[in-house]
Amino acid sequence: MAALDYLVEKTDEKTITLLPVSVSDFSDWLEDQDKDLKNWVAANDFKPSGGATLALPGRKGTIEKVLVTISTDQLMWDYAALPAKLPKATYKIKGRLKADDATAACLGWALGTYSFDWYKETTKEFASLILPKNVDQQTVQALGEGIELTRDLINLPAADMGPVELAQATMDLAEDFDGACDVIIDDGLLDENLPAIYAVGKGAADDRRPRLIDLTWGKDSHPKVTLVGKGVCFDSGGLDIKPAQFMKLMKKDMGGAAHVLGLAKAIMIAKLPIRLRVLIPAVENAVSDKAMRPLDVVDSRSGKTIEIGHTDAEGRVVLADALTLASEESPEFIIDFATLTGAARVALGTELPALFSNNDNLASDLLKASQSEGDHMWRLPLWKPYRKSIDGKTGDISNESSMPYAGAITAGLFLEEFIGETKAWAHLDVMGWNTASKPGRPEGGEAMGLRAAFAMIKNRF
Repeated sequence: MAALDYLVEKTDEKTITLLPVSVSDFSDWLEDQDKDLKNWVAANDFKPSGGATLALPGRKGTIEKVLVTISTDQLMWDYAALPAKLPKATYKIKGRLKADDATAACLGWALGTYSFDWYKETTKEFASLILPKNVDQQTVQALGEGIELTRDLINLPAADMGPVELAQATMDLAEDFDGACDVIIDDGLLDENLPAIYAVGKGAADDRRPRLIDLTWGKDSHPKVTLVGKGVCFDSGGLDIKPAQFMKLMKKDMGGAAHVLGLAKAIMIAKLPIRLRVLIPAVENAVSDKAMRPLDVVDSRSGKTIEIGHTDAEGRVVLADALTLASEESPEFIIDFATLTGAARVALGTELPALFSNNDNLASDLLKASQSEGDHMWRLPLWKPYRKSIDGKTGDISNESSMPYAGAITAGLFLEEFIGETKAWAHLDVMGWNTASKPGRPEGGEAMGLRAAFAMIKNRF
């Protein structure tokens, strides 16, 4: 991973010391410094804020140290600002950070060097950081590489990341970690009783046919954990076609699949003792003479028939079959990630994923991990009185609610219908995209809830 190239283990003769001071403690810290340093801070009109830096001069005109002020609640992202901001050199952190802080600082540094440059040449280089002695290198690598994979997959143009390429990325990942990957393609979906996935993807071109991707890894004797990711590699809206302004970012509609592959990579690097399964229904929601039509009735693996109230509510339809399949081997829990509804963005904005769950313990563990990791999400209810709004008229259930409100909730209620007897399931409705750049979080594809899910699984097992 390129980002981890800027985390090194050895000092060199030009190593510069980073002097971290918390924003809240800065005044007290400055009071204890010598007169020369106080004058230097004043002369530079330095104001402490998260990720702010001030070079401190050494002899012969060199930089001896760099003062950096850190917000304790944004430590990872404050360190993420440094690789691009500091002069290109090797840096070491003065003092001994707590293990969690050292790990967060290094992960932030790694994410601060991420850029998506597959299609253009770049000469951009970053400052390097010497790994603190008590850093959890495995976690930094696991999350750094997992997040990079998620971002890369989302950022790739749809022409280069269709169902075929998404399946190949999954097979490559399985091969790298001695896992297994099976792919059920096109008419094979009907043979294997996955008709809802086929119905959504049947309108696509011959080289972008629908498929179900099934990755497994780990020992069968370990607890079973299943991840399901929405893999709509491009969403035109189907025959209910999207306006141009809403279609522009639809390369990211496979963001759920990208999340579960990134999370899977992190789990496999960390060698967590679980038997992991990843299911991705990979389709393109295309406009063609073979595309599903409004008010078609689609079969599903569960036996329930799905009335297509709107062809642009296709994500929940492909997830229906994948969730039913996931439930059949009774895993400890199922987590699905999906760029599912605009309603979740209306409710919570673009930065805060919506969490739904039928299990309070699972939801609580995810929320605790989200708080501890600073990878926030917000739980919304599976409000049963709204269930009647997705009753079908000619099918058992409709993929479109009869009311114009609570669209994220009714989508969650739709998915819940297809989890069988699963007693612990969580659904994360994510944006999967940064609409503007921040340190360590450039505009473009983003992993949201991934760090929290990883921490929750690691804590449990």
